[in-house]
Amino acid sequence: MAKRKREIADRTKPVKAVKSEKEATASTPKSKVQIESPARNSKEAAVNDKAGANHKATATAPANAPAKEVADITTVQIITGSYERVLHGFSAAIPQALITGQDDGAEQDLPKIGFSDTFLFNAHTSAIRCLALTPPTDESSKVILATGSTDERINLYTLSTAPPALSKSKPQLPSLNGTSISENSKNKELGALLHHSSSITGLYFPSRSKLLSSSEDSTITITRTRDWAPLSTIKAPIPKAQGRPSGDTAAPGEVPAGVNDFAVHPSNKLMVSVGKGEKCMRLWNLITGHKAGVLQFSREILASVGEGRFGSGEGRKVVWDGEGEELAVAFERGVVVFSLDMKPKAKILPAPRTKIHQMRYLPSDSHPGILLVSTEDGRIMFYDTNSTSEPAESEEREDDIPQSNLVAAIGGPAAGFSGRVKDFDLLRISDTSFLIISGSSDGTVRLWSLRTDELKAPASSEQGAGFTAGQVGRLIGTYTTGTRITCLKSFVMTGTPDVEEEEEEEIPAAENESSSEDSE
Repeated sequence: MAKRKREIADRTKPVKAVKSEKEATASTPKSKVQIESPARNSKEAAVNDKAGANHKATATAPANAPAKEVADITTVQIITGSYERVLHGFSAAIPQALITGQDDGAEQDLPKIGFSDTFLFNAHTSAIRCLALTPPTDESSKVILATGSTDERINLYTLSTAPPALSKSKPQLPSLNGTSISENSKNKELGALLHHSSSITGLYFPSRSKLLSSSEDSTITITRTRDWAPLSTIKAPIPKAQGRPSGDTAAPGEVPAGVNDFAVHPSNKLMVSVGKGEKCMRLWNLITGHKAGVLQFSREILASVGEGRFGSGEGRKVVWDGEGEELAVAFERGVVVFSLDMKPKAKILPAPRTKIHQMRYLPSDSHPGILLVSTEDGRIMFYDTNSTSEPAESEEREDDIPQSNLVAAIGGPAAGFSGRVKDFDLLRISDTSFLIISGSSDGTVRLWSLRTDELKAPASSEQGAGFTAGQVGRLIGTYTTGTRITCLKSFVMTGTPDVEEEEEEEIPAAENESSSEDSE
């Protein structure tokens, strides 16, 4: 009996020890760290690490991207208008190596451009003809987009300058062409302006506070962007019904009328406009809003650019250079460059002869006077307006205008591209690097990188004639919109991407878990 009692006593000793340990644990206060589960610990650590990474990221850093990779990427927002009434916006993330072109010998090893659709919708009830963007500033993270159409309306939008944030937690929306879709809730529509009674032909923001718009109703309206109220309207005279060009489709008793294009001087005090049925360009004083003068195109000027007896003789496009020292007027198949005293300085005649669609000056301090002209046969040609060649003896005339020398060309049949270039845009990436974005009527947007050291001494008119001009730049990306492009605009996205949305979604979830565990 005594032996059995001793065995029972030995068995109860471990039980009492375990119970004493539980009582000691219960007497100590519960700490938050002791009751948390491993899953919650890992989630909070991930959130804290992510918050620290976002705090150290650069201004243009997408989420979960290393700072070194972000610094080497330039994001560009591109907007296109089309005959199909579609306003299409997409972004292009361009690696810096493609723009600088430092690795010319290993193109297969270069990174590719990442395209992402930002918006796509029917903006108007008819074809979109022109676009305009407010000049970017460091004070604002948004730009205003204005679109003009043949439906007499001007639509207004606000676009964010922040590049799309790359998120690994959110799945990419599917698309038919394989391009990712990254919508931004800050891109909003402001409304529409009904200041004109005919098709819109031109839009321009001289500053963030003013919008200038021209129409086929022969008016140019100045609108204040603060409340979108028209401040003044400049009325161009309607031409007389004499010497009507052949092929005119105007109704009986009517004549072609309207403003084709206008250009504002860099000082914002002077404006030049060209209109339908007028063989002249008009100068306007923007301070008073009245006419400052009229310059008639002489017979010699029109003959030098191929505007003969049966030509309309009207200017199609007009543009000032960056310094405001010269002005270029584009006709159907040629360009005449005027100096500040409004005297013909040089002419441009693409060879072989072709139609001209758009022209812009290269904003380079090292290469002033370089005019880019896009043509019907798919070329973007570089002309030096400060370097001219004397006309041949057989073609020499008393009042003949010297021919500008062709420096180089981009695209065209020599490079395997033949679609017309309806519009193009220039973006200055650095002092020596430029990005040229061209839009063709077949719906293709091409991105070209250009270095200023490629623009060597201008060739003579004989060496640069035809398609023998030296090719410059490099095609770094191609995007197909699927619509017939009529106009194009772009800007560099320098804003800060919104990466706080994921944190706001994850942190409350962690707090909810902690509260439930505490209750347990």
